[in-house]
Order: sequence, then structure tokens, then C-alpha cells
Amino acid sequence: MTRHSNRIFAERGLDRAALDAEMVQLRAKDRQWNELKNLRAAYDGGDDVTAVANAAFLAQIGDNMIYSSSAYPSLRQHEQGVIAMVGEMLNAPEGAVGSITTGGTESILMAVKAARDWARATKPRATQPEMIVPRTAHAAFNKAGELLGVKVVRMIESPGYRADIEGMTHAINGNTIMLVGSAPPYPYALVDPLTELSGLALEHELWLHVDACVGGFVLPFVRELGHEVPGFDFLLPGVASMSADLHKYGYSGRGASVLMIRSEVLAKYQGFHFDAWPAGVYYTASVAGSRNGGAVASSYAVMRYLGRSGYRERVAAMLESKRRIGEGLVRIGDLGILGRPEGTHFSIVASDVDMYALGDGLNDRGWLFLRGKEPRAIQLQLNARHGAIVDEFLADVREVAGLVQANKIEGRGGGPVYIA
Repeated sequence: MTRHSNRIFAERGLDRAALDAEMVQLRAKDRQWNELKNLRAAYDGGDDVTAVANAAFLAQIGDNMIYSSSAYPSLRQHEQGVIAMVGEMLNAPEGAVGSITTGGTESILMAVKAARDWARATKPRATQPEMIVPRTAHAAFNKAGELLGVKVVRMIESPGYRADIEGMTHAINGNTIMLVGSAPPYPYALVDPLTELSGLALEHELWLHVDACVGGFVLPFVRELGHEVPGFDFLLPGVASMSADLHKYGYSGRGASVLMIRSEVLAKYQGFHFDAWPAGVYYTASVAGSRNGGAVASSYAVMRYLGRSGYRERVAAMLESKRRIGEGLVRIGDLGILGRPEGTHFSIVASDVDMYALGDGLNDRGWLFLRGKEPRAIQLQLNARHGAIVDEFLADVREVAGLVQANKIEGRGGGPVYIA
């Protein structure tokens, strides 16, 4: 038997008091996810919403979704309820099929898997399958393509900071099986011309996936508030599937996302089925086998708690914060919001200010946000509580921009969007 020194994995465990102290010490330098200066991916619907989400999550944190049909029937009800509500919100037709995954990347992965297997059955000449994606499509499509053997044809251009319809049209060939659009994408936050993509998909009999992981719980309520929103959901007849993240602006605990597919005919290509082993039938609609029931319960609880009006109120608050920030920026040099983003996240750009230096200066004052590189930009993802810090943020932007223009702050570099 191999002997170990037990220097890393100790023989005896810590008592609870010592463990609690260690955990507190390890988190000493962590930022709070919902602090007001966090303007990146801090999907805070309010203290009451967080309490609802957390309570439901903790109540079923030990329940496994893979046994929901036998041991945890409430989880099956939660899942079906969430899918029904999301399907209605996204105008899914009767007969649409949904599933809850662990996040946007997994939803995208399963959409690509469904499209690939659908093409195997219906497009036998597409022996080397390809999907065509806009310049701004999420990196998860490349991850899915690499894992599933689907070549990703990513556009080089992004006219008007939206999908290049002309380029995507020219890229279609006999191996093309799938088109992608975003509502909206991360980089520019401008909804792609999905009406045109829908027509293109129908014309060439291609699978069109709409990535609404960010906008799925935003754009329906922007539209309900009376703002103009281009077509993005299943009302477009060429849309085969959509993804929308529950743990973003749906305000659930992580990780939860919904993948909706237009029909049972298409959805049958999504899952994995196997029974040639001693344990019997094994079927999952997603990559994961075991899934935490807490995330599903949390999603259901928050949607039932807020209702459409609760989401609408929070979207209205975020749109007002965006308006105030936009109006304040135009008074600071030539800073402004890139384009006219329909949702609640956006990029700040300028031609007379080094945006990386501006970002570094704001980081030094405690602000957290994402960066853009084409063009250089600061990217904000607002939540419903950020109205309280708009004036402080604009004041810091004005002061730091002045320091940058006076060459008193130099940029340290763009930095990654995220690395796990």
C-alpha cells in the first residue's frame, strides 16, 4: 500500500469554528457579487428576489433532477412550469419542447447537437457540417463546434455592429446546416437582423438558433413597455431554437438556462439515449447527468414571485439607468453609447479617450465592468439597483477621462472578458 505524508489532505478534519474562520479568511479579498459598483454580470433583482431564489435553492439543493420522475416529483413540476412560462414569453408555438440546462454554454451546445443530428437525418450530403455565425456570436459556438465536429464559419465583418447578412448568405454551401443570431450579443449589445436570418434559414432549409441568453428575460419586457424591438423570437417562422438564461436576468440561482426548440420533430435530435448496459435505459436532454434540483426550484420560485409585472418593472428601471448614463456621457468629451442597444447592457466608446486607460482608472476606483476590443470599449451590464450609482459613476468617468486626456493615467491593457 502506498503511504502518504498527509501534508495536503489531512488525516483529521477541522472543527466547525476553525473551518468557518478559514473560509472567511479565504474570502477576505473577494468582492461582493451584488455590490453596486459591480457593473458586470451582477444580475440582482433586489434583496427580496435574492431571498426567494436562495430559499428555494437551499430547500432542494440535495435533490437530483435525474430522479425527478421517481423521487422528486416537485422538481418535475418546477421544470415543466418554468419551460411553459419561458415558452410563452418567447412566443413558442404549440408543440414546442423545452429543457433546462446548467447555463447558456450548455444550451448552445445542445442546440448545435440537435442541429447536427437533424442534418444527419435530413441533409445526408452535408458530410462535413458547418454553422455560420456572426462576428459577435458567443465563443460557446466555437466550443460546441470543436466538441461536436461542426466547422464554425465566423464572419469577419460586422456592418453596423450587427450580423453580416450578405456575408452569411455568400458563405452558405452544401455543408451548411445551421445559422446563428444573437438577441443581443455580448460585444455590442445590438440585436442581430433576425428577421432577415429567419428568411435565409427558410430559403435554404437551415437550422436557425437565436442566442438570447442575455436578452431572453429582457427584450420581451422592453417590448411590453412600448419600446421598439426588432423581431427576435419564435414569431419569426425560421427560428428553430432559442436559449435564454434563467440565472442572468431571470434572477435564479446558478446554474440554469432554458433551451426551447420549435417542435417535437426537431427536439428529438437533442437528447442522448442509451440502454446497452446492465443498468437499463439512460436518457438525458442535456450534457449533464446529475443536475442540482436547487437551480430549477429557484428558477420556478422567482418566476412565480415576480410575474410578468415584476420583470417589467425591473427592466424599466434598467432602461432608465441606461438613459441617464447615455445623456450624461455626451457631456463628457465624445464619450457615448455604441449604437442604440435595445436591452440593458451596452458599450461605452470614444475617439478622444484611451478606453483602456479610462477603464483602468475606473477599476482603481472600485468599478467592475467588462472590456471590448473591437472597438475599445467599456461594457456595462446594468441591474435594477444601479440607478442609485449613476451619478457617482458619471462623476468618476468625467474625472478619470480628464486625467487620461492630461496623460496622467496610462492604460495597462484590455484584459480578458472571463477566464475559468
